[in-house]
Order: sequence, then C-alpha cells, then structure tokens
Amino acid sequence: MDQRTPAPARGLTRPPRLLPGDRIAVVAPSSPIDPERLTAGSEILRSWGLEVTVGPHVLDTHPVLGHLAGTDADRAADLQSAWLDPAVDAVICARGGYGVHRIVDLLDWDAMRAVPPKALIGFSDVSSLHEAFAQRLGIATLYGPMSAAASFIQDGPTADHLRRTLFDPESVTVLTSPTAETLVPGSARGITAGGCLHVITAERGTPAARPSFAGTILILEDVHEHPYQLDRLVTQLLRSGALDGVAGVALGSWDGCGRPERVREVMLDRLGPLGIPVVWELGFGHCPSTLTVPLGVPALLDADSGTLTLETPALAPRS
Repeated sequence: MDQRTPAPARGLTRPPRLLPGDRIAVVAPSSPIDPERLTAGSEILRSWGLEVTVGPHVLDTHPVLGHLAGTDADRAADLQSAWLDPAVDAVICARGGYGVHRIVDLLDWDAMRAVPPKALIGFSDVSSLHEAFAQRLGIATLYGPMSAAASFIQDGPTADHLRRTLFDPESVTVLTSPTAETLVPGSARGITAGGCLHVITAERGTPAARPSFAGTILILEDVHEHPYQLDRLVTQLLRSGALDGVAGVALGSWDGCGRPERVREVMLDRLGPLGIPVVWELGFGHCPSTLTVPLGVPALLDADSGTLTLETPALAPRS
C-alpha cells in the first residue's frame, strides 16, 4: 500500500544538481504544447550542455478533450517512464494549463519511490505534482519555468535563474525581486511548500493533500482569478485547516487577477489575522520574468526585507 512520506524538519530529500552532459526529459502532463515553443525551449536547454529527450506523447492532443495534451494514460506514462529511466537526470514539464489532477493517481508511486531522486521542474498546474512528490516520495522539487513557457523562452533572467538553480544552486539562495514588499512584517523559518493557489486549494481532500501546511513557508500565486475568487480560495484553505500552523507566506504574481491593490487588500484581510509574516509579490509564478523557487527545503522568510533565503541549496552535491 502506498504510504505518504511526511516532511522532516530538516526538509525533504534533495535531488542531485546537474552537470553538463546530463539528460533532461521533457514531459507534458497538462495542456497541449506549441511545437515551436517546444523546439525553442529545448534549444535553450541544449545550450546549457544538456541532452534533451522529449516524451513520445508531448505533442499529442486528447482525441475528445482539446484542453489536454493527450490521454491521461499517455501523459502519465511519459512522466513515469522519464522518472524511472536511469539515463534521465531531471524532468521538466513543457507547460501547465490543466490535466495533472487527472493523472496523479495513475502513477506507480511505489516504483517511482524505488529509484534515485531527480529534479522535477514546473509551475502552475504542476503544483499537484509538487505536492504529490513531497507527500508520496519525500523529494524536494523546483517551482520554476517550464520549457515551452513564454517566460522561459523570451526572458533571459528567467532562464538564467533556473540554469543557476540546476547547476550552481549555492549562487541563488536569496530570492527577492524589485516588486517584493512587506504585507505583514516579521520573519519566520520553515520548509518551503505550495504553488498555484487554485491548484493547491483543489488538492484539499485528495490522497496527495497534506493535513495542513503547518511549519512551512507557503508560497502562493495565481493567474486570471478575480479578487473575489481569490478570497474564496484562501478562505477555503483557512476553513479546511490547511493554514493551521503555517509559519509564513510568500506571495508571487497575480497576473490577470484585477487591480493589484484589490488583490493586496484580499490577501491582507485573509492572511493578516494569522499573525505571521507575509511578503507581497516576491516575483515568481505567472509573470513575464520569474524566479525558480525550491519546494521542500528549509528557508527564512524576512517580510521586512522582502527576501526568502534558502538555508540549504535547492539541489544536493553530486556524489
């Protein structure tokens, strides 16, 4: 029977960092992929000295449901095959959208737990995988840009931050951005967790959901959700107990979510009463230029300085 692995206080197991010549597999667990963007993103990865393998179903589209990149079984098979392949050193998702919820329970978690850990990269809909990998495999992951995402292809700093996280994680242990501001002052330590707000909220009640985010520095961001919808999502986290004991919150981007001041008011109203430090707009998620945020590592959130400092580099030294 599948047993979920709780996060120890020191953080989750960190995969090894990458070296030139390593192989990275591209998978599409969510929505359909633009072939030109897939090619452009793969070329960037190759320019870093990586060998790139593209899953056989990455360019598929579901025969009936056009919002999915192929059938559930094929999307799950691509991801699982990449994870179990000993020649693959990291797995990056091509894009988000929607679809991960449908494949999480199709993966053979016992088989995936039996192989050495490797880096998993993605954001948005991939939040479901980050939670599942944390709870079922006990592995730290990277909430970062996807290989066919516009930010990765078009924004040099976005790609460079991911590259340094993968190859030289000691160089990117302090995360901040020009937009970072104090929402609720203070500082706190915890294990990083979270992701896209509406995806994290949809996980509540599923086998992959942790009882709460107690002891974590919770990162949250979203796209195209009106302020009242964001209110509803955060309220659901509060009512479900998901935020009981959370140490601090780092908020990312809110592109297409209405006037920033309205979103800020919602977050202050809902999170302020928790009495924990909260940083506004740390610079990750659905924004033109985005940071890569490791999940499952110990960190210090300093809301007064608008920084998230990783107390352990995202990836472990190569043995």
